Amino acid sequence: MSANILILDDEKNYLLVLQSVLEDDGYSVTALSNPEMGLAFLDDSEVDVVITDMKMPGLTGQDVLEYTKKNYPHVPVMIMTAFGSIESAVEAMRIGAFDYITKPFENEELLLSLKKAVSYAHTQQENRMLRAQIQQHFGEDNIIGRGKAMQHVLSMVHRAGPSKSTVLITGESGTGKELISRAIHNASPRKDEPFISVNCAALNPGVLESELFGHEKGSFTGATAQRKGRFEQANKGTLFLDEIGEISQDTQVKLLRVLQERTLERVGGQDTVEVDIRVVAATNKDLKAEVEAGNFREDLYYRLNVVSIEMPPLRERREDIPLLAAFFLDKYAGENESKVKAFSGGAMDYVSSYEWPGNVRQLENVIERCVVMAVGETIQAEDLPPEIKDEESQFKSAVDLLPTKLDLGSTLEKIEAALVRRALVRCEFVQVKAAEMLDISKSLLQYKMKKYKLTAK
Repeated sequence: MSANILILDDEKNYLLVLQSVLEDDGYSVTALSNPEMGLAFLDDSEVDVVITDMKMPGLTGQDVLEYTKKNYPHVPVMIMTAFGSIESAVEAMRIGAFDYITKPFENEELLLSLKKAVSYAHTQQENRMLRAQIQQHFGEDNIIGRGKAMQHVLSMVHRAGPSKSTVLITGESGTGKELISRAIHNASPRKDEPFISVNCAALNPGVLESELFGHEKGSFTGATAQRKGRFEQANKGTLFLDEIGEISQDTQVKLLRVLQERTLERVGGQDTVEVDIRVVAATNKDLKAEVEAGNFREDLYYRLNVVSIEMPPLRERREDIPLLAAFFLDKYAGENESKVKAFSGGAMDYVSSYEWPGNVRQLENVIERCVVMAVGETIQAEDLPPEIKDEESQFKSAVDLLPTKLDLGSTLEKIEAALVRRALVRCEFVQVKAAEMLDISKSLLQYKMKKYKLTAK
């Protein structure tokens, strides 16, 4: 993973060794013993990650951290500190450090932490680039997705947008179906005409019919004037029918007629009104199953399902979660004039691995809450709701990332080896502490170390 790393440490010998380790791992490294020069370099050069010692003459690691967070909030900062200064390192984490490591440390521990920091930095860069692309292609729709699933959706939008065909968007609640419908409208020749949205599940059948087709004066109690419906309001533009699977059989018949003939009659009226609209519909139901159950008209289903776009749930596009989280953080920090600028590494680990049953909508609500409730400039793991940190959910999410076809015995051994290695690294290979962390005996830990050939070297 290529990246530009800036290292600041007044111990020159330590600095040279550290530079060599990182360059051997493929990183481009600038190593400086003067922190003032380091900040000047940061101003003049592209830096992905800063690694700084905590105690240095002149500026401290905390000074470097504060300067970087203020001027380059997208650049993660890792703190190096002696074992006896852990309290200051924890304080640095509170104000926005990505991670801290205690001297002396194992190369494996440093490289693992750095890999996460570089991944975070690249995510921030991609997020900024994607937002620029979004503004260019889709205006304010804020569609974010770098993974194959969302790239396929956006490809469908590009191809279907310019056509006149009806589009059916399917997927779980909270996956962003309305955003996609707006993107289709903005990618069409109708983009300068009205985009009208109707939530079919929010209205009872009688009200929905009037809402869609309009009504004449006196057609029912309270109809004191003629009213144009959403079809007429959307004339020349796009009508988005959300939760289309909830409409009654009577409304289905009338909707089918409009789609076939491009004409309608207002409730209580006899005049035929012509409309030129493009319909985009969405549902979280399996409409084909609804047709088989007799709840949805088959002819209407095929009339709506000319072009079908399926929205993937968030758990199937985990590579997009950091991008979305960073976007919502920027959005709500701006709206609330908040100083929150980033996630800690631990918080992002939880966010990235959670199941998100409520999809993007749930993620957005959680990030908004965190921005409002966070104390410092960084969202910490303790700022997240308890359910995000639930161990059972975390295990389930981790398992979902594994391939469906695998060698169970070999996979379990790999997982066990990884957990033992992590405990040893975090405990600086102090076996008693690592055994306590894993809740096993020291002798059993030693057996597993031998089995998996785990050493401090």
